[in-house]
Amino acid sequence: MLGTIANTAAVILGSLLGLLLHKRMPEKNSAIVMQAIGLFTLIVGLDLSFKSPHLFIVLIAMVLGGLLGQWWDIEQRLEDLGRALEARFSKGKSDKFVTGFVTASLLFCVGPMTIVGCLQDGLKNDHTLLFTKSLMDGISSIALAASLGLGVLFSALVVLLYQGLLTLVAYLFQGILPGAYIDVMSAAGGLLVLGIGLNLLGNLKLKVANLMPAVFLAPLLLWLGAWLGWVR
Repeated sequence: MLGTIANTAAVILGSLLGLLLHKRMPEKNSAIVMQAIGLFTLIVGLDLSFKSPHLFIVLIAMVLGGLLGQWWDIEQRLEDLGRALEARFSKGKSDKFVTGFVTASLLFCVGPMTIVGCLQDGLKNDHTLLFTKSLMDGISSIALAASLGLGVLFSALVVLLYQGLLTLVAYLFQGILPGAYIDVMSAAGGLLVLGIGLNLLGNLKLKVANLMPAVFLAPLLLWLGAWLGWVR
């Protein structure tokens, strides 16, 4: 859990610093910062999406996971949570609160570094990857909070709960998850990161949160394919 605690602290500190700059940063500077983050996010997603040899499994997981996420309406639930937090804690009306909360929550939680980092933390008590992610998220949260405001700070709650749960699950299942399963989870997570990058760069509104079940369906489908003898 040490990696998750460090990551949560980095997001809180970065967001607070970003909020100090929120009203002092010109709109054009905020825009270029968001574009830089978006481009970097695309590169990370592309790099990790093609590292698994089982891309067909990843495709099926994305389709089925998207249908499942659409049924559960995960994106809307995240937005509803953001609006509830806005009504409770935001003193003034802020159209960017929900956008900041959802964007930051997705950016900090759905990437392959989150999954692999939590697995390493829980399975091997190795915090290295989450410490690296903490540095990245801390820098990103400064820029996001400066541009999108208070909602980014509250994404730290999602980081704490989501990563803490993943780490706990990994700890309970330590020793039974082969590397190939981590690879397909990372590939699915990489595609989600690509979606986040596209949302940050343009006017696209990809429902990335609704695709999140794909990350967990991918290893299940790989196991099923191996059991049936369809994949090796």
